[in-house]
Amino acid sequence: MLAASKGRKMQRVTGCLVALMSWLGPRVAVAQPAALPAPETFGYRHLVVMFGRDSVDVLVLSQSGEAAVRKPLLLWAQGSLPTPLILYDQRGPYPVFPFHPKEVLRTCHLAIIGKPGIPLVADVEGKNPNQMFGATQPSAYYCQRNYLTYYVQRDVAVLRYLKKQPWVDAGRVVVGGHSEGSTIAAHLAAVPGLVSRAVYLSGNPLGRLMSMLAEARQAGDTASATGTFRRWQEAVADPAAADCVGDDNRNTYSFSTPLLPVLLRAQVPIFVGYGTQDRGVSGDDYLRLEAIRRHKTNFTFRAYAGREHNFFGVKDGQVNYDDFYWDAVGAEFLRWAGLLPE
Repeated sequence: MLAASKGRKMQRVTGCLVALMSWLGPRVAVAQPAALPAPETFGYRHLVVMFGRDSVDVLVLSQSGEAAVRKPLLLWAQGSLPTPLILYDQRGPYPVFPFHPKEVLRTCHLAIIGKPGIPLVADVEGKNPNQMFGATQPSAYYCQRNYLTYYVQRDVAVLRYLKKQPWVDAGRVVVGGHSEGSTIAAHLAAVPGLVSRAVYLSGNPLGRLMSMLAEARQAGDTASATGTFRRWQEAVADPAAADCVGDDNRNTYSFSTPLLPVLLRAQVPIFVGYGTQDRGVSGDDYLRLEAIRRHKTNFTFRAYAGREHNFFGVKDGQVNYDDFYWDAVGAEFLRWAGLLPE
């Protein structure tokens, strides 16, 4: 899904539903009810985990008939947009996970946490889901919680709850994320004893604003670069400000603070995947250099040549949406994590 708004609402990418649809093939038709269907309609378990006074929505996907079977768990961190987890139209649901779940479910349970205050299910019939979310201002409940510390603390609480469930192999819990979700996954990986492995995809260990600056410099857009420095100055001057206008100071400061120390502090194995045409590539390359200098052996790096943020190919300087590579990326990190049968 593409976030196209600019200014204080930063331009970010969290996935491409159209491409995922073509990759996963035809969807099973779903009748259009008067009210939105429950997640169970689409095969998910809906758990509610308390985090302080907040009710946190968690969806779990398991192999049919094996919901109670003890297996490893993969928690996937959602990206940046305030998007319902399950989007559907008359042709059925869009994919929730950016990889084929069928084979993975033979060996593990999959889980994902909803955005605070955002419905779990949305009917997108007759609409373009790539443009629906992020264009309008979400609720105050959401934006008051839309910052890194909240997400990390919330996800720690959810993981600790899930690890106590009899159907979870608490010794084999993997966390992963793409784009903004990778930042959350990295922080979870640094919590001692919380997870066994982590997947960090298309992140920038030097912070979100470094990616924006790289994009501006590559385009020769001095005005955008200057605006980014100005935006950072505002965030640093008042990092706790939360006015819920786009990416407010609290969100900007938390997700733009360099992540490098967090990643290097983590002790668990970490898969770092990124496209060489991604605007955050210099940060990922720098992480690799630092890991070598510090003799860190818990990192596995995969630089996908000619791929951009969402692992599409690039042709004549433009994203080639016909050249989709998520299947290969997904298969590689899932095998690395021991979650995909050989």
